[in-house]
Amino acid sequence: MRRRPAPVLASATAAMAGVLVFAAPASAAPADKPQVLSSWTQTSATSYHAWTAGRADQSRWAAYGFDWSTDYCSSSPDNPFGFPFQAACARHDFGYRNYKAAGAFPANKSRLDEALHADLMRVCAAYAGARKTSCDGTAWTYYQAVKAFGVSPRPHPSP
Repeated sequence: MRRRPAPVLASATAAMAGVLVFAAPASAAPADKPQVLSSWTQTSATSYHAWTAGRADQSRWAAYGFDWSTDYCSSSPDNPFGFPFQAACARHDFGYRNYKAAGAFPANKSRLDEALHADLMRVCAAYAGARKTSCDGTAWTYYQAVKAFGVSPRPHPSP
């Protein structure tokens, strides 16, 4: 039986220890999670389309631990007067839920509300005349409602 020289064995052992020491825990979210969350919650159409693609392939983003749950437009109609606001409301919920979980909701609330309004206005851009005017007014009402009544996280009770 031939033995390995001690320096080779020591190097292999040290390399293995380095892998074990620097390996991230399996439950840790990727380091770029805040950047991805931010990129998916901006007011632009590009941001909206990136979020839509992510939502369509949630398994690809599983390691990030995003909360994709939604109640759509909460207690308001999801498609008021036939205007399809449901997806815009789902993205708004995504932003609220994930920034609350990250403990960064208050600093991001107004941008999330503005992104909802931008998404709703993109829906309304598909209409013309009185129908567009009606859609724009409904979008404005939804935006004002979330600005005024969008729920910020409750502080944790003191022990």
